[in-house]
Amino acid sequence: MSISRRDLLRLAASTAASRLGQAQESRKVGYCMVGLGRISMQHFMPACRTTRQSRVTALVSGHRDKAERMAAEYGIPRENIYSYENYDAIATNQDIDAVYVALPNSMHAEYTIRAAKAGKHVLCEKPMATSVADAQAMVDACRAANRKLMIAYRCQLEQTNLHAIDLIRSGKLGKVEAIQSAYGFNIGRNEWRCNSKLAGGGPLMDVGIYSLNACRYLTGEEPAELHGYASVIDQDGRFKEVEENLAWTMKFPSGVVASCDTAYGADMPGYYRVHGSKGVLHVDAAFGYEGQILTAHVQGQPVVSEPNPAKDPSHFVLEADHFAECVLRNMTPKTPGEEGLRDMQLMERIYQSCGRKLA
Repeated sequence: MSISRRDLLRLAASTAASRLGQAQESRKVGYCMVGLGRISMQHFMPACRTTRQSRVTALVSGHRDKAERMAAEYGIPRENIYSYENYDAIATNQDIDAVYVALPNSMHAEYTIRAAKAGKHVLCEKPMATSVADAQAMVDACRAANRKLMIAYRCQLEQTNLHAIDLIRSGKLGKVEAIQSAYGFNIGRNEWRCNSKLAGGGPLMDVGIYSLNACRYLTGEEPAELHGYASVIDQDGRFKEVEENLAWTMKFPSGVVASCDTAYGADMPGYYRVHGSKGVLHVDAAFGYEGQILTAHVQGQPVVSEPNPAKDPSHFVLEADHFAECVLRNMTPKTPGEEGLRDMQLMERIYQSCGRKLA
């Protein structure tokens, strides 16, 4: 059997593509942790130990002793420990493909933009920033540097939330009529989240954003109208700069009405309830790191009750590997910078409705 030159070229190209795919599959993206706080040390870094495509290769911290302890635990070379002052030197470190920004909200923009200029991809915690202008600057910087930017909306990758979306999209609930959601907790004293310069706002920016984002991904729509109400009830010094409670309503183009609550003065386990013309869907612990339970009552169907057995840090495993795959295969993240920017724009409108403003 004779093989033409064209066939040989096709075979060579196919072989090269296969080898490239295998190399990408075996390669792990190196993450630099920017900020050694609870979410990075207790959740994201442990997750990277069990991921397929991610590993922690560098640290940025203002506390050298803490960074050295974590470096020893994760086998990170001492030369891959950076301070905030020499952060830009990550540009020459080939061990670093991407940074994970887990700093107070007001610092997200600066360290995202500096990472992009250093040629690194960015996975940034939510909320994306503390102003719409900063969020837009982050998107622009990553686009100009041809670097990927993903906002860490881990719930959009999580099994229970994805099943809820599928039940709605499939029409099993009928036409969606209304959504209720809440998430809050009783915050301690001296938390940086009560400092408006660092946080940008109160519980809406911190945990209320989960309900806001959920209403958007559950409906697949953007709210046309928003109205909010904020208050401070506990005059104990915690809420001199940020709201204690905030409730808001949204009306979507389809007519769906959503009502959401968030608080720093009361425990509100995160949940959402979706009312449709054929039934109701409820998810408990919808925004937590584990323990999700989906319940659905649909006309003429057996009751659905699905506890999710996955344990923390499984959400962060999904998040780290999704972004790693985007980096390795040149894919657009499911929750790119534009997703975070949209929430910033909506939160600005909610605060304006309350007679407040973003910091």
